[in-house]
Formats: sequence, C-alpha cells, structure tokens
Amino acid sequence: MRTRILPKMLNDEVESYLSRNDIIIVPVGTVEMHGGFPLDSETTISEAYALKMAEACDGLILTGLPYFYAGATASGRGTVQVSVREGIDYLMGIARSLLRQGFKRQIYISFHGPAHMTCSPVIRDFFDETGVPILYMDLTMQMLKNAKDLFETMDSFHAITAGAYKIMGRLEDIPLTTEYYHEDAQSCSRFDDIFGLAYQSAATGYYFAEKKDHMSTTAIPDEETREKLAQEGMQIIRQMVDRMDLPHVVEQMKELEEYNREVAKKCPWVPMNQKK
Repeated sequence: MRTRILPKMLNDEVESYLSRNDIIIVPVGTVEMHGGFPLDSETTISEAYALKMAEACDGLILTGLPYFYAGATASGRGTVQVSVREGIDYLMGIARSLLRQGFKRQIYISFHGPAHMTCSPVIRDFFDETGVPILYMDLTMQMLKNAKDLFETMDSFHAITAGAYKIMGRLEDIPLTTEYYHEDAQSCSRFDDIFGLAYQSAATGYYFAEKKDHMSTTAIPDEETREKLAQEGMQIIRQMVDRMDLPHVVEQMKELEEYNREVAKKCPWVPMNQKK
C-alpha cells in the first residue's frame, strides 16, 4: 500500500481497502507541556504505535486527533485542555462515522495516562448503541503488562518519544537541549497516597504546580544523541507491538461479535437489541 494513514489516502484507495478488510486504528492524543519534547509528544507516540500496529494486522490508521483531556498539565499555557465529556462526544461521532464507512473493527489507542477516562466510555456506549464491539488498548497498561523488562530506566520513555518522532518522519521537531533534565520530586508527590486509589488520573483532581513536574527530559545535546535515542525507541516500539499479537487481537474482535449475537438472541432485553 502507498500509505496506511487514512487522511493521506485517496478515496479510491480507502474503498479498495474496505473491499477486503475493515480494521482501523485510532490514536487518541494530547497537546500538553512535556519538558524538553514538543507539546504533541503523546499524540506522536500513539500515532507511531498505531502505524506499526496497522502494519502488523493489515489495518489503516486515522491520525489528527490531538486535542483531548490533558489533566494536571493544564497549568502549562501550551496545554490544550478539553473536557472528558467533550472528548467522549467527539470520539462517539467519529466512531459512528467510521462504522457507516465500513470499519467494523475499530481499535482506539493512547499512550496518555488519563485517556482511558475518554476512551473507555466510548467503547461501552458504542457497543450498547450499535451492537459492534470496538476496542480500546491502553498502551501504558500494555507496557506494564507485557513489556516492563524493556523499560530499564526513565530514559526508555524518552527513547520511545524520540523513536515515535523518527517513525512519523519528524525527528527534527525534537529540539537539542540539556536544560530540562532534573531528578526533583513532583510538587504534588505528597498526595501520591490518594492519587493511587484509582487507575491513572481518575482518583481526584489536581494540577501540577511546577512546569518541571511533567516531564524531566534526558539531555539531548546533539543530533547524534537524538538519533541514538530514536533508534533505541523504535526498537522498543517494535518489540511491544510484536508482543501485542495484533493478528490475534483482530481475529478475537471478529469472534467476539459472533459471540455477542448469540448472547443477544438469548437475552432480548440487552441494550444492543433496543438500538434503532
């Protein structure tokens, strides 16, 4: 294929793809302060993962979704903060459109910690509305579940960021700088005991008091260091995607739809049977 990125495709190319498959991966990002990396770091990471995932399962990806709930980074004036509810409604509209277009197997992904608050409600409400089981894959959870051994130090996170920009052809967007590295605790760290009472940022509300709270960035003094970091990051991304076993995931999505049809026959009162 000339490209798997839907906005870069011709309409005829999309229709040709849909004649043989129905998989689309939707990376959900943010624009937020991110230390010495560009504001769209977590958008770019998600898009790079999506591209490698699409290659692994013969899917397409829908890029260009950077403006969602950021969270505690709203204290940075570069952060675009969209409410959780606004993000849910927007993604629901996109999911409905994609289904009308013919994409039944939709996979939403994000490397942004709080993204589950936006994506998970969409997955469940969309299923009750349409009877189609779309999927959310939390990349942070995948990292903790299947790839902890790949993250030897905090620099592994920085490597992923650089690797993602490299994959998306944007490595030069990462500035050469050494001024964002530090080992200071976050200004809100004394509240970690209550922050940990729910998944990611879903326990309570707070903002970062200091810009350095998100995130300390490894020194990148020259192009050679940036390239080396990117190569390390690309390797981690490829290994994580291999461990996700996307062919198995998309096959299970197809089988789950059949399973749900059988359940709906036995239980006519379930919401999917009430859809208009």
